[in-house]
Amino acid sequence: MEKGRLEAFSDGVLAIIITIMVLELKVPHGDGWDVLFQQWPVFLSYVLSFIYVGIYWNNHHHFMHAAEKVSGGVLWTNLHLLFWLSLMPVTTGWMGENHFARLPVAVYGFVLMMCAIAWQPFQHSLIAANGGKGSLLAQALGGDWKGKVAVAMYLGGILLAFVAPWVSCVLYATVAAIWFIPDRRIESRIKQ
Repeated sequence: MEKGRLEAFSDGVLAIIITIMVLELKVPHGDGWDVLFQQWPVFLSYVLSFIYVGIYWNNHHHFMHAAEKVSGGVLWTNLHLLFWLSLMPVTTGWMGENHFARLPVAVYGFVLMMCAIAWQPFQHSLIAANGGKGSLLAQALGGDWKGKVAVAMYLGGILLAFVAPWVSCVLYATVAAIWFIPDRRIESRIKQ
């Protein structure tokens, strides 16, 4: 199976997700700083989600670049990942519009956690389709400590959202910062 179609479809879905999120930003009615400042929760939630979608796009690109082929399992696990990512605009808007209230922050964290969980079968199916444990992808991935830490931090953020939603947001931003730092494992393996 050709991997180009999967890459093109995934890129298109991720581009649409970002487009929907930016369309949720409303033009402020007025020309003063006070009117602009009223929009800060919506803008801040958009920035965080934009970074997350960018991180998934970047990692998806690296994985697909290292892969030589895809299978039916890869197609389905990719769709599973894209399903959870497609919920980002709704939860982003809900969290921003409600000024980081408890339930929206918890639901946002749940969607982030499900994206991270959905990434696992995607990467495992891609590894299996490209030679299994001895493949370039499997060697580059190693123990995947970032993925395990991310899921734990999301779960903590979901639980804390009902007590201290701002702490949850800090946890979500921390996970984004961890993943924002470029991961050179795949690039270094390809160069070897």
